[in-house]
Amino acid sequence: RSGLCRAQAQAAMAAPLQSFGHVLQDPVIWWQALEQAFAGLDLTGLTVRALAIDGTSGTILPVAADGRPLGLASMYNDVAEPEHVARVEAAAPPETAARGATSPLARAFACEASAPRILHQADWIMGRLCGRFDVSDENNALKTGYDPVARRWPAWIATTGFDVVRLPQVVAAGTRVGTILPAMAQAFRLPADTAVVTGTTDGCAAFLASGASEDGDGVTSLGTTLTLKLLSATPVFAPAFGIYSHRIGEQWLAGGASNTGGGVLASFFSREQMAALSARIDPAKPTGLDYYPLTKPGERFPVNDPALPPRLAPRPADDAQFLQGLLEGIARIEAEAYAKLAELGASKLSSIRSLGGGAANAAWSAIRARALKVPAVEAASSDAAMGTARLAWRGIGHHA
Repeated sequence: RSGLCRAQAQAAMAAPLQSFGHVLQDPVIWWQALEQAFAGLDLTGLTVRALAIDGTSGTILPVAADGRPLGLASMYNDVAEPEHVARVEAAAPPETAARGATSPLARAFACEASAPRILHQADWIMGRLCGRFDVSDENNALKTGYDPVARRWPAWIATTGFDVVRLPQVVAAGTRVGTILPAMAQAFRLPADTAVVTGTTDGCAAFLASGASEDGDGVTSLGTTLTLKLLSATPVFAPAFGIYSHRIGEQWLAGGASNTGGGVLASFFSREQMAALSARIDPAKPTGLDYYPLTKPGERFPVNDPALPPRLAPRPADDAQFLQGLLEGIARIEAEAYAKLAELGASKLSSIRSLGGGAANAAWSAIRARALKVPAVEAASSDAAMGTARLAWRGIGHHA
């Protein structure tokens, strides 16, 4: 049946190197992890039809024309040299995702100058599977400066002094670009006609894994901070709020992040305390407390104010009431964030799926339901690989 996970395996990877302020990694580590994962995958009774790869957004690798790495990979959180950041900042329009200290485009200047091509992490792994080292997807290319609206590398990139010819051609995520190489099919015990399909970034893959597929479907990650993603009929680019949009087919995935979240709760209560106190909360009886829960001053979305102070007073004597007030404050911020996305042009929130540890808190879920006023849908999965599998399925003409 479509959408069900029939087999799964995973392998750990060594941490990236920290060297002279840079974050680097040998791509051999990626490939070894892939081999280990395949070795642990039981495909008995199953026939694999397509493969797709998701990778960390913004990780880049200099390669030769045949895909041979010509240096270490610059990881997604690596920092570019200031002069290269300045080059990009001087040319890039404000709405592009290529700006900032960790810009993949800015970091690409420092890659081996002799490298004829710069690939993203997912591009290189896909290339090893099918032999193509000249193609990327619209999601992985976004932070390198790709224009998902015009669907091309924009002219401003050339004005930075970077040779656009070194960048791969870009196609939509979920596009079949080849067939697995015979040696790879043999090594991984896969059919010789297995299709290779362009994948996406890890963040987009996690969204797709949830099962969200319609305009207005939202996914909130209730982690240390509050991260929101919304599938929309129209894109949103709002650099003041750190918002840009990934293109998935003819839909758009807009996202934002607030500094509120589980980190604030953990600063007051242990996990065990929260579980005990949550059992005493009656979500149907609001506290009336007007909190803006932050661990320190500064907010980015739905309010862009680096000096915004936490609002955590008055604190009632009853810890259960205090926790409820915190949960109500976070839920209110979440509702305001989705409303802000709609105000900026995105589709209006119509359903919500939740990921992260906070999704298991029944009291918090009930409080969020009152604030969001949309149906809550159980996420199909929280594994990014599941979302990438959905793209692979799409690439051979199916919809999951």
